[in-house]
Amino acid sequence: KRFIAATNLNDTVPRYLEEGEWSPKDTIATLSNAMDVSRPNNWPRIEAMFEKGIIDKNILTGMAIDEDCTQMAMKQLQALGYTSEPHAALAYRSLCKSLQDGETGLFLGTAHPAKFRESVENILGEPLALPQPLADVAGKNSYAVEKPADYAIIKQHMFDLLKK
Repeated sequence: KRFIAATNLNDTVPRYLEEGEWSPKDTIATLSNAMDVSRPNNWPRIEAMFEKGIIDKNILTGMAIDEDCTQMAMKQLQALGYTSEPHAALAYRSLCKSLQDGETGLFLGTAHPAKFRESVENILGEPLALPQPLADVAGKNSYAVEKPADYAIIKQHMFDLLKK
């Protein structure tokens, strides 16, 4: 029984689990951009769970997956009939690399591929069908309003909207 903390080239956690030294590096932009964090701010909570015995540190391992392997995993999953986005694909690749004979495992992904539509389509070489709720709003106008990073201006804008 083990849990793999899979990540991309921003490998602070896997290196820490392997070497025992917390040494963040500069963040690298990757396909799995939600994981582009070299200094995860939730790590102190995880450390506290280790110390309190809530998580057994001995079952936690880490693995960093590069861009080529992420893309390869997306294509492997596509061949199996599953369209994946980069984050779940690198979790799948980590699982495949760590399974031993006779073992069964699972990988987790939390985002729909449409959230990363452009990269998914570029990597898999085919258009990605949007779920109907997204398709319904895809062509609609955006009503974003640019405002300076000034609390008073943003607050006033919000109050003005409420008056309408």
